[in-house]
Amino acid sequence: MTARPLSARTRSRVTGVRAAGALVLAMVLASCSLIGGGKQEQGTATAKADPSIVAAAPEKLEKFYSQEVVWEPCENDYQCAKVTVPMDYDKPDGETIQIAALKASSTGKKTGSLLVNPGGPGASGYDFVKDGAGTHFSQPVRENYDLVGFDPRGVKRSSPVKCMTDAERDAARAKVYALDTDAGLAAAVADNKAIGAQCAEQTGPSLGHIDTVSSAKDLDVLRAVVNDDKLNYLGYSYGTFLGSTYASLFPDNVGRMVLDGALDPSISNEDLTSGQARAFEKALRSYVAHCLQGDGCPLSGDVDSGVQQVRDLINAVQDTPRTAKDGRVVNGTMFVSGLITPLYNNESWQALTQALEAAMTGDVTLMLRLADLGADRASNGTYTSNSTFAFNAINCLDYPMVSDTADMRAEEQRLLEDSPTLGYFFAYGGTNCVDWPYKNVRTPAPVEYTGESTIVVVGTTGDPATPVEWAGSLRKQLENATLLTWQGEGHTAYGRSNSCIEDAVDSYLVSGKVPADNTVC
Repeated sequence: MTARPLSARTRSRVTGVRAAGALVLAMVLASCSLIGGGKQEQGTATAKADPSIVAAAPEKLEKFYSQEVVWEPCENDYQCAKVTVPMDYDKPDGETIQIAALKASSTGKKTGSLLVNPGGPGASGYDFVKDGAGTHFSQPVRENYDLVGFDPRGVKRSSPVKCMTDAERDAARAKVYALDTDAGLAAAVADNKAIGAQCAEQTGPSLGHIDTVSSAKDLDVLRAVVNDDKLNYLGYSYGTFLGSTYASLFPDNVGRMVLDGALDPSISNEDLTSGQARAFEKALRSYVAHCLQGDGCPLSGDVDSGVQQVRDLINAVQDTPRTAKDGRVVNGTMFVSGLITPLYNNESWQALTQALEAAMTGDVTLMLRLADLGADRASNGTYTSNSTFAFNAINCLDYPMVSDTADMRAEEQRLLEDSPTLGYFFAYGGTNCVDWPYKNVRTPAPVEYTGESTIVVVGTTGDPATPVEWAGSLRKQLENATLLTWQGEGHTAYGRSNSCIEDAVDSYLVSGKVPADNTVC
């Protein structure tokens, strides 16, 4: 899974993860090795639709629910397929797009499929299962489920958002805007308008139909074509928003659903941003406290002093960008992007310590490498995903955003109060969508769920990207749900926490045992 922009600013602001997890990224930073999922089915297989599932399809969508999907060998050990869905669900007889899916077959007696979304918006579920099937999921889950990862519409292999060449992406990330000046803000708005036009030209009309409601409808088609009468689903971060949206649209089709690192669907983009700004400031303070207690920490004094030293370093790079060993210039935004990337997993804090130590002596190379990991930029200069573009395009459809100058300036001041170290880098998100080619199609509202299956919501007390309070809010909105809380650091819990969380989720997924509400691990 990939790192995502923290705020909606993808070119003049931090490149990190807003609502996506950084599980695979964090594993890389922590020097964990991801391997395949073991021996898989070989050969080509055609999945024929179950007549009872087709009979329950929404009106005018029967041909999508009844399609025969061909699963072919791919990626050495897996099977892959393309699933056809309407580009516009209001026009089911119109143009279609295809959703790319990858399956890691169960290692035992299969009881169903578990569809997985790692976050984003813009992260690849296809890659998540391909890279982590054998390490991220427990043996009981692997024995009972086919793991199915998919790229949501607009992402990587599924009618992807296309906007820039790799060289243009490098240039955009290196650009600096003085957003606290009228001229700087106008320049950012103009550049974003031009980039939006590029996205529209290169992507085509599907750019206007990659909203989360449409993706949730795709998810029900995927459920049908894997021949499950109920959706079994594991969603991380943004994947919880996709999952809760699905639950509101198809309550009777929900099976066993785990929503880890929850987004609150009822809050505005501005409240979401301020919540993250506070949570990342909190995570930075937790990191500094940990660093000061260990050996080799480049910071000194108490936590307040250590955070101030980080703040001074950011300001210094902001005022005078520095050159990394590869000759690339690192500005303040890129520096902060590198700084926040390891905050997604406390096992990666040592990487941040090393990067800070080098930066305090003038070498920003390691911090740039962390920023590149967050932006999905490989060492050879190529970008391995379109996640940044998909993130922005989906959010512009999902959220109305404040974009007039006075309100954005006021928001900046609030963010600086919420997060004195990082708040500036969360501000001015509205500039991304003010001239976006397509207007938002959704207004934030509490989710409503009336299904009989109890949904498991998971929160982490030290989560920087999805504050733990959002998990409690989502659990209340769903009503028929139960809340698990991990007292830990980093983004999301299942697959990286402790046996209390792992056993509770595994028991729920495998045997249907619902953990007690408000369980704290």
